[in-house]
Amino acid sequence: MVMEEDELSAFREQWKQELQKNTETSNKDKEGYFGHPDNDSSSLYQSTSFWEKQSSSSKQTQPAPKDQPQYVSIAEGLLDGRSGPLLDRIEQERTRRKRAPWSEAIRTDAPPSKVNKGQKLLEQFLQDLNEVNDIPFFDVELPYELALKIFYFLGRTDLGRCAQVSKSWKVLAEDKVLWHRLCLEEGYHNGASISDSPCWKSTLRDCRNTETVVKSNWKNRVGSIRHLQYELGKVLCDVSSCAGLVIAGYTSGDVRLWDTLHWDKSYLHPTHSIRDETPAPYVSHVRVNKTVATAAYENGCVDVWSTETGLEPIHQHQHLQRVHALDLSPDSPAVASASGPDVRVDAPDEQGYWRSQCLVHLPKPVDGVLVVPGRRDFSLVAAWADESVYLLDSRANEEQELRVVHSVYGHPVTCVDVSPSRAALGIKSCGWGMNDGGNKIQVYSLETSQCELTVGNSAGDFTYVNLRDSHPHLLVCGNKDRRVRVFDLRTGSSVVSLYAHHMGVTTVQADDWKIVSGGGEGLVSVWEMRIGAKLWEMHNRHPVRHIRFNASTLVTANVPDEKSPRGACITDDDLTAHRRYRGLICHYDFSMDSSAPDHVLPICRSNYTESSGYNYNIGLAMPYDILNGPYVGI
Repeated sequence: MVMEEDELSAFREQWKQELQKNTETSNKDKEGYFGHPDNDSSSLYQSTSFWEKQSSSSKQTQPAPKDQPQYVSIAEGLLDGRSGPLLDRIEQERTRRKRAPWSEAIRTDAPPSKVNKGQKLLEQFLQDLNEVNDIPFFDVELPYELALKIFYFLGRTDLGRCAQVSKSWKVLAEDKVLWHRLCLEEGYHNGASISDSPCWKSTLRDCRNTETVVKSNWKNRVGSIRHLQYELGKVLCDVSSCAGLVIAGYTSGDVRLWDTLHWDKSYLHPTHSIRDETPAPYVSHVRVNKTVATAAYENGCVDVWSTETGLEPIHQHQHLQRVHALDLSPDSPAVASASGPDVRVDAPDEQGYWRSQCLVHLPKPVDGVLVVPGRRDFSLVAAWADESVYLLDSRANEEQELRVVHSVYGHPVTCVDVSPSRAALGIKSCGWGMNDGGNKIQVYSLETSQCELTVGNSAGDFTYVNLRDSHPHLLVCGNKDRRVRVFDLRTGSSVVSLYAHHMGVTTVQADDWKIVSGGGEGLVSVWEMRIGAKLWEMHNRHPVRHIRFNASTLVTANVPDEKSPRGACITDDDLTAHRRYRGLICHYDFSMDSSAPDHVLPICRSNYTESSGYNYNIGLAMPYDILNGPYVGI
């Protein structure tokens, strides 16, 4: 404690002496700004005298105040272009430091020399100029920004190699601007700013490692599985999923919504339940996106809910007949529904009030509608009826002529899918059309309504085509001839052809390396696209009507064809007896850790305390049994 007080008092005395000395030197006009140097700073005195000469010469050309500091004259010399001596001084300082790097370390042990404020300022000024970020490129030193621009064209492998050249290259190769660009180019953290992560190189490495683990889990079927069930809903009618949300409609008229990200359960209240209508109409179609969920019923009613605000419908409209088709835009709250030959599009206006944007009457009953994805000021809807496909603009009035994309007599349309710029149509050839080579898929441009490509040559009807969710330049489709085909839209050639399902393909989706397909026999199959081999499969007794997957999750739905099964009274109290008639929704998560307890299926967890006798609670004795009570050795 005494030593600290002595040091503090010594510091105060030294501070007072420096202040007194500064005031004395400021009163002397002949000494200049930097004062008289001692014998240990001869080089510094020489440079000071040089700058005094420079300042005196500048005073002759331009008047200056009498007590002008020396650093002001230096700055004026830089502005006037007299930077040659300054650069020589910087080079001499660099050479001195390179030749004798140990001299500064030796001087640290010596007692500190008395350096006034002017000397400190000059040394700091030279040090700041010395720290110019120049990156050595062989015999040339480039500015940091120019060197960063060169490294901007390198990939992650080349940046890793450049980081091993030198310390300066390592600092440059690990700049967060470069790794932020690479992270966005590889599809990770889209829309993130450069300040969202302290180290984008580590972020990219973690994302790639996670992708490798998830891909391995996909191939080996490692992860968790959940069955999304609602016993009171009776028979499953339709399923849709988007961005972690899963919606299902049942024959009881109930609509159920699951949030698979947080595992929240929501019961969406339909309009007929508010009116106490009996019997409740069946749910015919359901759709969901990030903000809106919608459902259509057998009585022609369409309900719209918000997935964020509440469970009551925010919009409702009524058709005169049963709703045959329903679709929801994936990018905006625009709902398209079709009943008979009428197509209606509803969306909120600028104030948020839902309005009917257009109502179009087609010549024939509508088979299906699809809202074209993409953010627009208006809704664009593709509708098909028999052998004609129409493109409907929500801004058009009833007097305008319908825009026909495809219409060939005797060639009905069996399936349709749309992307932001294209439409893929499955065309069935009948009669004389069979001489042209069988059924085909035609790809049209939505801008010109012209056929760009024709692929396929099959005797069976195309039952499903996926253009929206496929990898760019690829089109995947399913056929009644039991095959899954992948076509390259750039060349029109067939990339993959797989014999998949013996009762026909009902739905399919693909990405850059795998294909997931579903068939009428209830089989879900996962394929390796490159080698055309089946990785694994899952089976249920009902046809697969819905498949949707992303990088780490998969949602499948087996929807029964019979909504009122024969030989079973669905109004019985014991609904568990009719489990096989209801349908099934499965959610697979391949990002789960295989060592976590939740990874083990419930059927494989046994604790000897559950009541036995029910076939769905069969537990395995090994290896996941849990012994309760004290252990008794033998």
